[in-house]
Amino acid sequence: MLATLVEKRAHRINVSSTSLRGRGRAPTFVVMTGAPAAARDEMFMPLDPQTTAHLAAALEDAAREAGEIARGYFREGGKTTARVWNKAGGSPVTEADVSVDAFLKVRLSQILPEAGWLSEETRDDPARLTRDLVWIVDPIDGTRAFLNGIPDWSVAIALLVDGRPRLGVVHAPALSSFYAARAGAGATLNGAAIVANARDALAGSRVAGPRPMVDALERRAGPFASVTKVPSLALRIARVAAGDVDLALVTANARDWDLAAADLVLAEAGGALTDPAGMAPVYNRPEPVHGVLVAASHALHPRLVEAMTGDETDARRSAAAG
Repeated sequence: MLATLVEKRAHRINVSSTSLRGRGRAPTFVVMTGAPAAARDEMFMPLDPQTTAHLAAALEDAAREAGEIARGYFREGGKTTARVWNKAGGSPVTEADVSVDAFLKVRLSQILPEAGWLSEETRDDPARLTRDLVWIVDPIDGTRAFLNGIPDWSVAIALLVDGRPRLGVVHAPALSSFYAARAGAGATLNGAAIVANARDALAGSRVAGPRPMVDALERRAGPFASVTKVPSLALRIARVAAGDVDLALVTANARDWDLAAADLVLAEAGGALTDPAGMAPVYNRPEPVHGVLVAASHALHPRLVEAMTGDETDARRSAAAG
């Protein structure tokens, strides 16, 4: 539970977010967690809205700075200026990925020193599995797009609390798009509230996802109005939250860092990210890997699940309903 120790006095925060602005330092929040279950009700209470807002503001500041670091290496329509090499599995990584990751590791660790850490570009530390609070970070989601001058990449950051995202940011600097969410407080795009599209018919939907998945679904539930390829998984899901597309498809083997921030943005905008059976992702496991996932508004999601798992005749009937 994201909580503060209650002494019937002020919440325990070392430094307010306002006191360090402009001094080149991150605000530090001391969050007391991990009490024995029997004692939690007496000793702990949820982090209050004001403190959560300060924490969200500190996260958003860090995400914007990270975006500026990445933009320094990005060349729209051309190749990145960053050095590029391949990981052991063959996927590319750039100097920009590493620079952004290093910056965020320092900054976010200053903000919440007790939080665990899971990032695409940092060696995994199993200590995260024992933490109530965990930062989940993809310094550049959509690296291939980034290195080839395509602007559909993002910086994705989430704070997990007891395994679920409670703060999330998906920042696409090359598109001037900044998605943010706090659990229970809604989702925004560039400061304006967003809501997922309320349509409830699959046929005629706007879809983002890999072509083979889209084709397979379209045979059961189409035709679709349009199909968009969005290299950044976080950005693909966030666009469902903003109503720019109606549903998003994700192939197997996505990682926590691809999903957690956008998952919260979508949930707060009135949508759901699940597997084809309707089960929500589980985060911060020893192997942070996921199977096939689908994202849609609450109105459309049940029809999407039925189209992917039900009898083909029933799926087409459901897809056309609305």
